[in-house]
Amino acid sequence: MFKILLIDRCHFTRSGLEAWLNHSGLFTGDFTITGVNNLFLAREHILHWKPTLVIADLNSFMQEMNDTQQLSSLLNASERLPFILLQSSEQTDMSGYIKQYPLWATLCKSARLESLARVINEALSTRAHCASPRVTPPLLTRQEEKVLTLWMEGASNQKIAGQLSINSKTVYTYKRNIRVKLHMDTRFSPFLSLQAVQS
Repeated sequence: MFKILLIDRCHFTRSGLEAWLNHSGLFTGDFTITGVNNLFLAREHILHWKPTLVIADLNSFMQEMNDTQQLSSLLNASERLPFILLQSSEQTDMSGYIKQYPLWATLCKSARLESLARVINEALSTRAHCASPRVTPPLLTRQEEKVLTLWMEGASNQKIAGQLSINSKTVYTYKRNIRVKLHMDTRFSPFLSLQAVQS
């Protein structure tokens, strides 16, 4: 069974790609798909879930300079995997920064679906099937993912509690659970540089 990781900030893009992969009939073999909208969480999925293929739109992450360290950490973690980069048509060339990493393919998001399917099938054909269960449990619960996203945006416990309609003590518990699941040493782990994370 193949495992595909989709990385995109847009929920609708992730959902659309997942539905297309599952129902188009253009792909051979069984696979399970997980989508994330957070670079730190994506890196943890690569390290612990060990996907067969990564498909990512990184344009929205590149627009924020503080995501550069998380982006390099993600790309370093995935350097032995087929990595398909999708780019918006108005930005057909990512910065020279991203060119230093080995990518399987770079496609415009407006490319024909048949072209994308061909590239995906080529990438999957180079990988061995994984002996994994049909249903893979998510690394974090949906609520934990929401807490992590707000936490990484710099929201206080009170703001997170207000946005998610939960108690601020519950936010603390969610953060503790996230740190345990993602093997974070400290509460500052999501914000550390690549060198600090790897040491």
